[in-house]
Amino acid sequence: MEDFINKFDPTTEDENDQVSRRIQRLSLHLTPLPYSSVNEDQLEMLTCAKTKLLDVNTSMLSDYMRGKNREIQERVFDFFNSRPDLQTPIEISKDEHRELCMRQLLALVKEAGIKPFRYVSEDPAKYFAIAEAIGSVDMSLGIKMGVQFSLWGGSVINLGTKKHKDKYYEGIDNMDYVGCFAMTELHHGSNVQGLQTTATFDHITDEFIIDTPNDGAIKWWIGNAAVHGKFASVFARLILPTHDARGSSDMGVHAFIVPIRDMKTHVTLPGIEIHDCGHKVGLNGVDNGALRFRSVRIPRDNLLNRFGDVSRDGKYTSSLPSINKRFAATLGELVGGRVGLAYSSNGVLKIAVTIAVRYSLLRQQFGPPKQPEISILDYQSQQHKLMPMLASTYAFHFATLYLVEKYSEMKKSHDEQVVADVHALSAGLKAYVTSYTAKSLSVCREACGGHGYAAVNRFGSLRNDHDIFQTFEGDNTVLLQQVAGDLLKQYQEKFRGGTLAVTWNYLRDSMGTYLSQPNPVTARWEGEDHLRDPNFQLDAFRYRTSRLLQSVALRLRKHSKTLGSFGAWNRCLNHLLTLAESHIETVILAKFIEAVQSCPEGNTRAALKLVCDLYALERIWKDIGTYRNVDYVAPNKAKAIHKLTDYLSFQVKSVSRELVDAFDLPDNVTRAPIGMKSEAYTHYTQYVGF
Repeated sequence: MEDFINKFDPTTEDENDQVSRRIQRLSLHLTPLPYSSVNEDQLEMLTCAKTKLLDVNTSMLSDYMRGKNREIQERVFDFFNSRPDLQTPIEISKDEHRELCMRQLLALVKEAGIKPFRYVSEDPAKYFAIAEAIGSVDMSLGIKMGVQFSLWGGSVINLGTKKHKDKYYEGIDNMDYVGCFAMTELHHGSNVQGLQTTATFDHITDEFIIDTPNDGAIKWWIGNAAVHGKFASVFARLILPTHDARGSSDMGVHAFIVPIRDMKTHVTLPGIEIHDCGHKVGLNGVDNGALRFRSVRIPRDNLLNRFGDVSRDGKYTSSLPSINKRFAATLGELVGGRVGLAYSSNGVLKIAVTIAVRYSLLRQQFGPPKQPEISILDYQSQQHKLMPMLASTYAFHFATLYLVEKYSEMKKSHDEQVVADVHALSAGLKAYVTSYTAKSLSVCREACGGHGYAAVNRFGSLRNDHDIFQTFEGDNTVLLQQVAGDLLKQYQEKFRGGTLAVTWNYLRDSMGTYLSQPNPVTARWEGEDHLRDPNFQLDAFRYRTSRLLQSVALRLRKHSKTLGSFGAWNRCLNHLLTLAESHIETVILAKFIEAVQSCPEGNTRAALKLVCDLYALERIWKDIGTYRNVDYVAPNKAKAIHKLTDYLSFQVKSVSRELVDAFDLPDNVTRAPIGMKSEAYTHYTQYVGF
């Protein structure tokens, strides 16, 4: 034992031996040994790995990922590349940025001939592909496009009827009718049922009177309102006069088309006050404003009456029996905004990861004595920052693509089960993907050191512009609670013998299995084939979600006896949020595995399998405490997962250039000099004037 200790005692070594030993350990840190041969005592020097473990065909991988809408995205990129006058400069004032965004959108529609509005209902997948490409050009432009076509335009075609489409469709499509989506109020954002703006029917004049009853009811953060909007879809409580002691009846929140500026002079119309929300943290190309209504009269026909209507004599009719049912149907038709944000957020992540990976491959720093400096991506610490993020970007791509497909199916079928599935899935993916992207943007900035702080390299603008994605179209914490609530509802259905939504099938199929005692044999399996088996990975994710679901259901039942349902929910809130995130991660992994298995070309499939394995095992390792606490994973297996995750990060690093190139983002989209496909430093030095 004494000899063994002396072997590793620095006082028994001369200085050269110490240096040699440290270099050996550093080299292993940079280049892990192949997983099957990793041994704690093995410290042989390996050459710094430039070797590719896979032959990835970037073009085939890109074709598989981008699919049929690649052409329309390239049309967007090519158009803006051909128009330097429409490219957003680094330094631009708020007012100039707003006018530039308006010119960009008009040019897209009128000059490039790309009209996104027609795809909102006809081909949502194509609409979201255009939105992703537009957001890559300028995120403010992407949001302005969404306000015009998805929110204002979408409210007209989804909540209105034929008379509204006949009157407004063409003007919205060709940008003559620039509009707003006026839902959020100063005092109410997520709680839409609590909105206070009123629309009172006047049966004498056959009009609705739109009123802002107090300062808290002022419509706030309304895109297109401050400068360009001519109309607004205003969400207000529909009030009908009655002949009883109450005097009126509140029929719940409905949407109304309200003109806000004169079509010819662009002057604000009587009874309407518009104020500018001013300079924001980001997205300053979008003209957010505040709207107050003082007895503004609109025709009865301006009620968007798909789910509820008022006759000439003031009678209310609806195919839906209650306020809650009508409210759910209304919001269900507006879920496309969440779908678009989840999809576009991953587009932002693709840009950031591409810039950070390309820079990290190019940037060299330190190295063994008297040898060339090495790429900073050869450092394990840099791999740990960026390679799981790259894997997540791929995972989110296939998950959000699936969400878009389900949304398209919903728009065609209007099947209640699909509607419910899309509502919960869009809430979960929007919350999860946007939160992950927001954190990752800071990591990418830090991974690029001081050069990441230069505005020209885009991390600052990407981070500032994207930050609000976590809030609008539903605060992420609120959305995750919706997912948790739906899971608990499905959990109850499971034990009542009911039908589960498609995304929740694994709870129906395997709840009993996942809640039984872990198998003591499989808990100790640690071979690479087992750990990379998609069945093991998916079972681990599902086991975690099922245990979280069962445990939070028991806690809620216990606390509701003393605290009531609201108090019990609040007491268990962090548990519920963890449950929702676990479920969404399970869905993401399931869709990634399906995408890998569906890939027709062998090398491309192998590359995706490698990335998928890293995504799955890194997530398991990050929550290894949960698995260890219930003996789902034995100590030796946990150690094996850690080692394999390290090695997979190294493998992904070896093909990282090809993986980011497969996103197929042109240099005029990434735009950051340090993120160009080639000659990055040349671009950078030219930018600063050398």
